[in-house]
Amino acid sequence: MTLNVAVQMDPIERIKIAGDSTFAVLLEAQRRGHKLSYYTPDRLAQLDGRVFASVQPLKVKDAAGDHFTLGEAKRTELTAFDVILLRQDPPFDLAYVTTTHLLERVHPKTLVINDPAQVRNAPEKIFVTEFPDLMPPTLLTRDLAEIKAFRAMHGDIVMKPLYGKGGEAVFRLEANDLNFGSLYDLFAATFREQWVVQKFLPAVRKGDKRIILVDGEFAGAVNRVPAADDLRSNMVRGGSPKATDLTPREREICARLGPALRERGLLFVGIDVIDGWLTEINVTSPTGIRAIKNLGGPDVAAMIWDKIEAKRKA
Repeated sequence: MTLNVAVQMDPIERIKIAGDSTFAVLLEAQRRGHKLSYYTPDRLAQLDGRVFASVQPLKVKDAAGDHFTLGEAKRTELTAFDVILLRQDPPFDLAYVTTTHLLERVHPKTLVINDPAQVRNAPEKIFVTEFPDLMPPTLLTRDLAEIKAFRAMHGDIVMKPLYGKGGEAVFRLEANDLNFGSLYDLFAATFREQWVVQKFLPAVRKGDKRIILVDGEFAGAVNRVPAADDLRSNMVRGGSPKATDLTPREREICARLGPALRERGLLFVGIDVIDGWLTEINVTSPTGIRAIKNLGGPDVAAMIWDKIEAKRKA
């Protein structure tokens, strides 16, 4: 089977291929003989209900600094593709939301991974709240009285933007931290929407586990251990990837989430688990699959294409 595949992503010249999951998926698609095309979200257009993009033929190579070759751009209707990979990174803002509305026009005739309507309806830090018993105590608000009451109940807390990415603007506040008022003012001035307030989990020092699910099934995991001088375990913030296995509790979490992910057409998902507590369900542009393979784990990119090809045959 040869598929005509387009990838909607951030500028390919800027990615760091050593840890980039999108690049791993593209390498596997090319290895299987699929035809690749590339465009950035700003090249999308809708005319009288039809969706177009200025796309370029793409070839990829696993060589840093020489990792891609692009052909001549051509205006193409997106229904010409068998598969579109929705792989631009957050922030999950109105620009991102708009692309999901446009891609919804062509899905499922053209299979969009992940389903654009469900990506729009399942932001990472909101979708997860459908499983409150799997989560640490979590509050979504911008109301000062609510935060003060939550802090009084739980002591150490973490505050982070509702639509943030990559560990940006994640703060720990200890029970008597005098920076609370200033941090509240900063968040209130910076973010118009609610933000996330969560009980601090001290076990984050031992790692924040990224678990990948493919079509609702466990595919691989990596434990991301934060640097000694940082709260955040994200690898883009200096977290160190370590090989890991799943605990029974983590397998329970995967089993609980699987049916919901399949129902929503969320084929490639990364969940974050700290000390047995689910903190996020990442559906926009999950990462971690190159680290998993580099540490001796499975080839998640191959699993993703096995599922995509099976869906296109159906």
